[in-house]
Amino acid sequence: MLTRAIVSLLLLTNVFNVNAQTTFTSHPDSSVFLTADIDRFWNAFDKFKKDTSVNPFGKDYVELGSPGVKGFLPGRIQSAEHLYKTVKARTAAYERVRPATFQMAQAEAKCRAAFHKLKAIYPEAQFPPVYFVIGAFNSGGTFSEDGIMIGAERQPDLAIIPFLVAHEAAHFQQKTWSESPTLLQQSIVEGAADFIGELTSGGIINEKAFAYGRQHEEALCREFVTVMDSVEYQDWLYGVSGKDGRPNDLGYWMGYQIVSTYYKKAANKNQAIKDILWVTDYRALLDKSGYLAPYLPGK
Repeated sequence: MLTRAIVSLLLLTNVFNVNAQTTFTSHPDSSVFLTADIDRFWNAFDKFKKDTSVNPFGKDYVELGSPGVKGFLPGRIQSAEHLYKTVKARTAAYERVRPATFQMAQAEAKCRAAFHKLKAIYPEAQFPPVYFVIGAFNSGGTFSEDGIMIGAERQPDLAIIPFLVAHEAAHFQQKTWSESPTLLQQSIVEGAADFIGELTSGGIINEKAFAYGRQHEEALCREFVTVMDSVEYQDWLYGVSGKDGRPNDLGYWMGYQIVSTYYKKAANKNQAIKDILWVTDYRALLDKSGYLAPYLPGK
């Protein structure tokens, strides 16, 4: 579970880094998919297996790693020492996922097809490199100024990878991240990435949350409007208390409902995509969508 402080740090790191970047290719066929870090990790892993008292993950993985590995350090790999300790504790788990990590390149065609669809609905889109890396079993993916990073050890199902890459690619286009977003703001940010990711790839990465949301929609809407202006994410984003048997990240589902309703009502769909990606007045977007209108005070 990520703490609020870590989540805020990661959000700020992403927005400042992306805003600092100049340009990437605007052509989906020119984007690159890189898997060399996977080979570097397993080379270090094999050295570790020969002598578990020695940590090879600094010299042979982190230091040799691509910008994708460097971008996966904050809050994820953390450090070579943390990765070493994780591998020692979860050696068998790494062994189990090893064959699947070598299959990552097979997802490239579908990921690139999603990029083409993103270009069609959002012509201003830029396409950074996609790095497949090995992390500490704590993150499936993220993005930074250097590109999109996918934690290959968390991807046993190749079919999900295009959905995840499309989600992160949508995040990469977002331009108006807040320093300390409210639950409403961050739910729209994440829900927008899920919605645009689904439009472009055909799938979502949060099926458990979406299934729960569909089953408990009215109760969740009533609860959300009472907490949406808070900066506490518990039970909605990045961590749950266990109440109601709810899964993690219901805020993704809620944000998806808001932006998808806004999109459906829009006469100009391409402009709606831009509105969603460039949103600054999140409450206005919510009000225009009308999604939570029956549950807001005074309604």
